[in-house]
Amino acid sequence: MIPYSRRAALHITALLDHYSELDRPEAMRNLLAAMREASAMIEEDPSAGLPAPRPYPALARPGRLWVKAGRYWIGYRRRPSLGIVAVFYDAADIPGRIE
Repeated sequence: MIPYSRRAALHITALLDHYSELDRPEAMRNLLAAMREASAMIEEDPSAGLPAPRPYPALARPGRLWVKAGRYWIGYRRRPSLGIVAVFYDAADIPGRIE
């Protein structure tokens, strides 16, 4: 499993807390499965990610790539070492989204 940055860990914790408050154990399981899937995809080919999530081109950043796993977009860096740096639900209301 690829390590998470502090920010990514906070994103995951916030999502898990949200699902817990809504009594959505299936959503919690799906998030954790998506994180395992993303980690496997990134490890298999670290250069295969997108520069930004398709509906969110404003999230492009130098050195960051994105993969979609389940209903989540996962941002990661390749250098200095592989690390997951961002996680959000694909229907999140993020400014700059293309409809």
